[in-house]
Amino acid sequence: MIRINLLPHREQKRAARKREFAFLAGAVAVLGLLLALLAHTILNAQIENQAARNDFLDKEIKKLDNEIAEIKVLKEQTQAMLGRKQVVETLQSNRSAVVYLLDQLVHQLPEGVYLKSIKQNGNDINLQGYAQSNARVATLMRNLEASPWLDAPNLVETKAASVNNLRVSEFSVNVKLVHKEKAVGGKPEDKKK
Repeated sequence: MIRINLLPHREQKRAARKREFAFLAGAVAVLGLLLALLAHTILNAQIENQAARNDFLDKEIKKLDNEIAEIKVLKEQTQAMLGRKQVVETLQSNRSAVVYLLDQLVHQLPEGVYLKSIKQNGNDINLQGYAQSNARVATLMRNLEASPWLDAPNLVETKAASVNNLRVSEFSVNVKLVHKEKAVGGKPEDKKK
């Protein structure tokens, strides 16, 4: 006898395949959501880890900035101290130079020449005064040239003037002060001996 299956087997298979597909689609969707959640969690953990690293680096950078600022302050203080030391050393080395300058001017000033002002700017000295004649100014220039403490006398100007109804020559001379270690023969007294 022939068996005929009148049951809707194709529709049952189709329904079974639909259920299977729906189950697989749901499983894939759940698996996708789990993977997305896992990826999100991993990325958040990496972001938090990097943020913690960045915070640590920011704190260390702030510490280093503070140390750099302290080093800068120390360098400025060191430079200021070195500047003060240099000024003290310069004053120490030049403190007797004014004495030698005045001593030389007393010895080199010829008779008939009177100084009205002495101005010093570093090693440059400007002498202004009166002389009885231009010949006395020339004598002063020769004396300054011969001095071991003074160098390169330069006559700026000489002009006729009247002081207390006397006719005199008013002059202005620039001269350079030679430092002690550069002076020939040391102290002025040593050269005379």
